This record gives sequence, structure tokens and C-alpha cells, in this order.
Amino acid sequence: MRIVLFEPEIPQNTGNIARLCAATKTPLHLIEPLGFKIDDKHLKRAGLDYWPHVDVTVHPDFDDFLERINPTRLVMASAKAETPYHRFEFHADDAIVLGPETRGLPTDLTKKYQHGVRIPIWGEVRSLNLSTATGILLFEAMRQTGLIVD
Repeated sequence: MRIVLFEPEIPQNTGNIARLCAATKTPLHLIEPLGFKIDDKHLKRAGLDYWPHVDVTVHPDFDDFLERINPTRLVMASAKAETPYHRFEFHADDAIVLGPETRGLPTDLTKKYQHGVRIPIWGEVRSLNLSTATGILLFEAMRQTGLIVD
């Protein structure tokens, strides 16, 4: 299982996701350009004690990620995807890809890869916070695949 943040913009969200990845021993991949510097004080504040325990890789672009990691399957998280995450069958080697906070994943990426999931929203908001969405998706994927350790 991997978490992939495509062009993340808000350092606090990335810091919280880094903490989540450290807590679950999940590799984190950041696709540039980033909306902050990796040593940004806000990023470190959100996960300062945990940063040394995060398996993080920064990639200059999505193609570099694909070439270096060669993921078995990409699961694209998008509010526009048809399949709700709880009806999707995750695999233990999935790479869960989430887009930037202000615009989400580009349409060309979501259309290119057949595995898309969304988190249903009933209220009057257009999306959830990126770190909240990442936690929901990662823990459901880990639950389904037996990767949760008691």
C-alpha cells in the first residue's frame, strides 16, 4: 500500500498525512510541484516528531513516480469517480493517489486509470479535507486487505 499526493498545496495537510503514514508504516510519495518547501516549518510542525519515521519520496513529476515505483495498480481518488470507496475492492499493493486541495486530480489522470474511488458526501460541502480523505481511504484499504495490525 502507498499514498501518493499529486502536487499537494497545503503543508499542514501533507504533514498530517506524513504522520498517518508513519503511524501505519505506509510509504508516502509526493509529486512535484509542491505548494511548499519540504523543510517548511508548517509541514514539520504537523508531523515534527514523526518525520524521521516517514518513508517519503519526492518525485519531480508523475511519470518519474510511475517509472521508479512501477505500481501494480493506481487507485485515483476523485469526487467525480463513480465507485464509492466502501464498494471498491482494494488490493494490498495499491497506490492510492489524491490530488491537490484546490482542484483535485486532473481529468486526464482520472480518465487514464480505470480504478477510481470517491468518498460520498451528503452535506453542503464539495469535498473533505485532504488529510481526512487520505485517512478514510487508507484505513478502509488496510481493513479490506488485512494490513491492520492490532
